[in-house]
Amino acid sequence: MKYAIVTGTSRGLGEAIAKQLLVKGVIVFSVARHRNALLEETAKQAGVLFYPLSFDLHNLQDVEEVMKEIFAAMDLDSASDLYLVNNAGMLDPIKPVERAENELLVQNVEVNLLAPMLLISEFLKRTKDAPLEKRIINISSGAGKNPYSGWSAYCTTKAGIDMFTRCVALEEEGKTYPTKILSFAPGVVDTSMQEQIRNTDKEDFIHIDRFLSLKKEGKLLSPSYVARVIVDLLEADHFEQGGVVRINTQQ
Repeated sequence: MKYAIVTGTSRGLGEAIAKQLLVKGVIVFSVARHRNALLEETAKQAGVLFYPLSFDLHNLQDVEEVMKEIFAAMDLDSASDLYLVNNAGMLDPIKPVERAENELLVQNVEVNLLAPMLLISEFLKRTKDAPLEKRIINISSGAGKNPYSGWSAYCTTKAGIDMFTRCVALEEEGKTYPTKILSFAPGVVDTSMQEQIRNTDKEDFIHIDRFLSLKKEGKLLSPSYVARVIVDLLEADHFEQGGVVRINTQQ
């Protein structure tokens, strides 16, 4: 029996990851602000259990309770694999930091960095003695290595999740039942986040022409393709512990 916890499944990449896991027979716990009828129907057709949890990752004080609810519904004694995919993320505020709203700066750090940190902490606490294959993939970005004017919060939080991933990997060394963890930078994926970028004023995001060109030239990666790569990573014999893996080509 395999379980997966996936955040940000309302649409886009998170939806595609959860869908492909369900088709493979993995029991999925989806954590998102909105329920997803497509995933519920996919689970029904596949004959697989699916647990949609409506939760806003801004509510950091309730992360522990959500993870408690998730693990209460699992039977770890009969499980062979357990995955956590931290996919939820936000770009806002997209503008130079002196014009950025304080509330959005706080929310960006909460969703992109603090929530994954807390989810991983809870995951590790609750599985430290579980003799099964445990893997965590944090969805990162090339923005974690390359600065963009107007993306100060996004770039900073993605750099933070990459470093957090590396630190957790070190802490797992030598454990009897270690958890494998890596960051995955999916390239430029054709999701609503990209649409948000293209609708931004150039005054706020001076790099917009690059993203307009990627869309026009058909160079955006499909969510289903990227999701397939992520699911393959979850199941692959080789898993780069503490690595930051990047994808940048369509197949």
